[in-house]
Amino acid sequence: MATGLEGRRVLVVEDESLVAMLLETMLEDMGCAIIGPAGTIEEALELIAATSALDAALLDVNVAGCLVFPIATALVERDIPFMFSTGFGAGNLPDEWRGRPAIQKPFTEASVREALQSTLGISLA
Repeated sequence: MATGLEGRRVLVVEDESLVAMLLETMLEDMGCAIIGPAGTIEEALELIAATSALDAALLDVNVAGCLVFPIATALVERDIPFMFSTGFGAGNLPDEWRGRPAIQKPFTEASVREALQSTLGISLA
């Protein structure tokens, strides 16, 4: 089944190794190329700076005890679409980040796929 995600380069920012591995498997099954995963804010910012072709990013809101918003700001500056993942719900995001695509943990492959398609503006209808 075509997802429209085949070949898309996706940065994964997630500090929980099991969740990062799950996301990698899900995204690879969708045909995405994974950048990272990055487990810290600094590592993610380095990957963003070093990667010339990045299609999207999936950002855990809380990474190693730090909020991920510096990464979101760097992505906005490069016009790279992204989505948040959070265990607390999108309603807990600061006002400036509300309205961005977000998935609630625990998530399913279908919810990740649909959110990523929405983030990238992919419609398969």
